[in-house]
Amino acid sequence: MLDGVPPDDSVTPFAGYGWGAYTSEDGTPVGVGLDALAAVDPDAPAVSCAGVTVSRAELARRSNRLARELAGRGVREGDLVTIGLPNGVAFYVAAVAAWKLGAVPQPVSARLPAAELAALVEIADPAIVIGLDAGAARAWLPAGFEPDPRLSDAPLPPATPPSWKAPTSGGSTGRPKIIVAGGAGTTEVITARAGALRIAPDEVFLVTAPLYHNAPFMFSLIALVAGGHVVVMERFDAADVLRHVAEHRVTWLYAVPTLMGRMLRLPDEVRAGADLSSVRTLLHVGAPCPEHVKRGWLDWLGPSKILELYAGTESIAVCMIDGEDWLRHPGSVGRPSSGELLITDDDFRPLPAGQVGEVWMRPPDGVRTYRYLGARARERDGWQSIGDMGRLDAEGYLYLADRREDMILVGGANVYPAEVEAALEEHPAVASSAVIGLPDDDLGNSVHAIVQASAEVTDAELSAHLRTKLAPHKLPRTFERTPEPLRDPAGKIRRSALRAARLPER
Repeated sequence: MLDGVPPDDSVTPFAGYGWGAYTSEDGTPVGVGLDALAAVDPDAPAVSCAGVTVSRAELARRSNRLARELAGRGVREGDLVTIGLPNGVAFYVAAVAAWKLGAVPQPVSARLPAAELAALVEIADPAIVIGLDAGAARAWLPAGFEPDPRLSDAPLPPATPPSWKAPTSGGSTGRPKIIVAGGAGTTEVITARAGALRIAPDEVFLVTAPLYHNAPFMFSLIALVAGGHVVVMERFDAADVLRHVAEHRVTWLYAVPTLMGRMLRLPDEVRAGADLSSVRTLLHVGAPCPEHVKRGWLDWLGPSKILELYAGTESIAVCMIDGEDWLRHPGSVGRPSSGELLITDDDFRPLPAGQVGEVWMRPPDGVRTYRYLGARARERDGWQSIGDMGRLDAEGYLYLADRREDMILVGGANVYPAEVEAALEEHPAVASSAVIGLPDDDLGNSVHAIVQASAEVTDAELSAHLRTKLAPHKLPRTFERTPEPLRDPAGKIRRSALRAARLPER
């Protein structure tokens, strides 16, 4: 194919698993499937958090009772149910209860400000909000709510959600949108990805990020529906991840590069005493992974256990790469295992291998992977973009540069913040960083670095460190210090908001 890069079964170990291939309502309703798992092995652990473990049977009973409560409050098949609960057992009870009514779980932050909640509710129009006060105009249930104990906890009539999830994304711009998955809520749709992700029926899955983000939400629900045991962390401390892995004999570990970097910076004695022998798979996603962090984990766990995924919540096209293939293509996020890729310039002209441009994606024929609420897709000639920049090598492997809207134009040359941030964070004193462009009368923009670092390191020392790694036009002209982490627990950073806060008022 000339204009794009299709998946290649001959070189891609993840091709052929049918990622996103199931989009119809054929199959077993997911609520029925979970109740069947409970009938087969009622005492098997389903979800654990903060020292409490809920069995499959208890999850079935609690979700059945909550589903009847929600039905009594007007929730019907096809409705969205907004879930604003913190990480914990109750989150999964609510999601499963929605599924059992044929409704669609729509997760949001449990700390969402009232104004942002109102904006999302206007877009989603959910039948009910769980965990957050939605005001008098919308049905809502507070966190900690328990259904009427007189309600039956027996299985409900089968109902198939038209979509199995509808996560929220603000993107880099901060404008809220809801991404409704194209696949229906059936066991077959949800577990179609399990093989590619190496999620087995006996998996012990560790949630290390907020469940309102798509990746931990999606991966953990795949594990749950496949028959696994989901272990949920309430908070995201690097040393506590190691404790959870050892205590629960975790086999599948989800992480973002930020957390991976923090774990690598733990004291030598803590890392040396960690028992990660149970881990069969570590999958990372959510942000470009700095090379020194990637190599640190390849050394720690071994290349065969490391997977990286690139897709975006939209999953228009999906790239995956394991550690062994990454060592042959350092810095890549892999080749397409589903869908196709195209790299273009600003005028939508295809670029040759090695040149950075906008990444456009096309799903497999006949597959609709998502639809937006509150936004319009960026589309052109059958291709779609989620705003990423990158390049392809001669073999069709993708290398990400940064987000289109975050790129800094300095004297006509492109600077990609993620590259500068990765170089900064190789310095042992730097915990996190964010790089933005600020107006400059001479060059148009100058590079400004916001750094969370120890007090001992000076701007001059950081500049000297960066000069060994970056071209001169990429070097920050100014530095700013902050005591707070610059990425959230899911590895996300909002550079546009940081830049706006530093621009003079107009």
